[in-house]
Amino acid sequence: VNCRCPELTGGGSSRVKSFIRPGRRMSDHKFEVEVNSLLPSDCALYLVEKFLGEGTFGKVAKCRDLTTNQEVAIKITKPSHRDSGLFELNALAEITKLDADKYCLIKFLDWFEYRSHICIVYEMLDQSLHDFMNIREHRPLLIHEIRTIARELLISLKGLKEINMAHRDIKPDNIMLVNQASEPFRVKLIDFGLAINPTDMETGTFMQNLRYRAPEVILGLPLDEHNGLFTESRCCLSYNDLKNFYQDKTKTREVKMFIKLLRRMLEIDPNKQIEFPPLFWYFLTYIHHISIWTEQEWFKYNK
Repeated sequence: VNCRCPELTGGGSSRVKSFIRPGRRMSDHKFEVEVNSLLPSDCALYLVEKFLGEGTFGKVAKCRDLTTNQEVAIKITKPSHRDSGLFELNALAEITKLDADKYCLIKFLDWFEYRSHICIVYEMLDQSLHDFMNIREHRPLLIHEIRTIARELLISLKGLKEINMAHRDIKPDNIMLVNQASEPFRVKLIDFGLAINPTDMETGTFMQNLRYRAPEVILGLPLDEHNGLFTESRCCLSYNDLKNFYQDKTKTREVKMFIKLLRRMLEIDPNKQIEFPPLFWYFLTYIHHISIWTEQEWFKYNK
């Protein structure tokens, strides 16, 4: 986090929270940002070069910081959904305590208001996994490619757990490739518009894309950060049909153990899902030293 976002450092999220007014609506405002618009913040001036996508709450634009000539991505909320932008800023007040690169999270740079739009500035990344898979016409990924993605998502979830945050909307659209040409399958987690402290998640809360929704959400069971493990596992499985796993060059034994790990993560009963610290170290240690460790040896060593 740089000097442009002092309101979100040192626990200083009071300014953000002071904006929120229950029931406040601005639906009579239109979307007032266009290509070639100039967006001023306290420390920079951004030129909108093109729009990258649009969702329920707003649009994402590729912009250029005219003070540094740096490319950035700006998430611009619609005036009618202004509170969703403020909610995301409140989540960022906690998330920015983490090292974004270390924990595979998109880097937050700046925020400001422009004509009733909340504008959140992030580093510019390559493309989402959703778009990447569409471009390759959904040809399955190889096991070592899926493993790279899964490893970095586990690091993201581990970091969020350390600050008591649950993402609640993990899906291929919110998993970004950093730079596929120079760093193949290095990913970062994005979009914290629904991120919340797990203790604040109420049973019966509607969340997550239906295709990746955890069983405890569907069944109305108690909720915690475990639903993030399920959605990550479901995303990983969607990148490669299980029938194609054994066509990879990876050793058959390694493939079997990777599938076993995914099954542990996909347990319907949250109490039976593999816990975060064992899961994390199991993945980083066991999977990467498959020729040395047996499953029993790993669990005995790390019990």
